[in-house]
Amino acid sequence: MHRVTVVARLKAKAGLEEQVKQELLKMVEATRKEKGCLNYDLHVDNSDPQTFLFYENWVSRMALEDHFQTEHFLNLRSKQNELFAEPSAINIMKMISDPE
Repeated sequence: MHRVTVVARLKAKAGLEEQVKQELLKMVEATRKEKGCLNYDLHVDNSDPQTFLFYENWVSRMALEDHFQTEHFLNLRSKQNELFAEPSAINIMKMISDPE
């Protein structure tokens, strides 16, 4: 099994930055409890408060796929048109710098 890294960029609609921040912090709390989640860190761009970034590490692709089926993930996804200015940019990567 290979560890999986995810970098996800989300852009809040103008005026909804605080609401989006609160929704994303709920995701952090719930996701960090998931089996297979190594870290799930939320960032905001210093020069653009509408831009948020998740940096995540999972023990495997299967653990990530399980995350995509959780209630909290599906709940946020159902609000994407209301909260976000554009589709999320999600990059799924395999760590190659450390031995497995």
